[in-house]
Amino acid sequence: MKLLDSAREGLRRDRVFDFMLPPPNFSEDLDTRHGPILYVEDVSVSFDGFRALNNLTLYINDGELRCIIGPNGAGKTTMMDVITGRTRPDSGSVWFGQNIDLLRLSEHQIAQGGIGRKFQKPTVFEHLSVFENLELAMASDKRVWPNLWFRLTGEQRDRIDEILQLVRLTDHARRRAGALSHGQKQWLEIGMLLMQNPRVLLVDEPVAGMTFEETERTAELLTSLAGRHSVIVVEHDMAFVRSIARTVTVLHQGSVLAEGSMDAVQNDPRVIEVYLGE
Repeated sequence: MKLLDSAREGLRRDRVFDFMLPPPNFSEDLDTRHGPILYVEDVSVSFDGFRALNNLTLYINDGELRCIIGPNGAGKTTMMDVITGRTRPDSGSVWFGQNIDLLRLSEHQIAQGGIGRKFQKPTVFEHLSVFENLELAMASDKRVWPNLWFRLTGEQRDRIDEILQLVRLTDHARRRAGALSHGQKQWLEIGMLLMQNPRVLLVDEPVAGMTFEETERTAELLTSLAGRHSVIVVEHDMAFVRSIARTVTVLHQGSVLAEGSMDAVQNDPRVIEVYLGE
């Protein structure tokens, strides 16, 4: 495939670092005509003899909100690491749509190409304003030369204003990010990812440490993203999962133990035994 040949060429050691290249654009190449936007098939990963993923197979549909739950050590973090290129599996395949092989791309290329990830601990530029954080995160050419003369266009300012409103930080646009509450920092980081226009968004324990009000607002935010984005939420807070879940996937020992509606999963004897019964 032409796209994958280009990716292989870009990974040659004698070429420039990939962060110096213009961001890839998969929007025209991404093929989701047959449904899923993400295919994880028969993926296995081992660390020093421990099998973190064991022939894991998972499909995420275009525009869906999926919740991933499971006990500690179930493979949730490793699954996200494989999807985003941080970890290379021992076996299996991971496809973005029907035609983009993620295992042939670098972590940076995957992030720039349409798959964003928010880690549990928010990572924002605390000494910059909320607006400046979103400006830095904007999907654009990050090479040094174009940035020497970079100025925000009216369209780009409108996009930042749109994201500020979406994450409910319009009134805090000029506030230093370090002065935000924990929940507001989480929303800002989600906003920073949205500035990259991702098709798939992986969110790791978004409500950990949040107040009840912040948790409710986060639920509203994530459900509002579904449809425009495919959202994968990894979470332990069952009340929160229940408030947003359409489909829930339960991982155990690196494989899918159960999958379905929240009611179906909650009443599954296997899930109760290995996870909910705790």
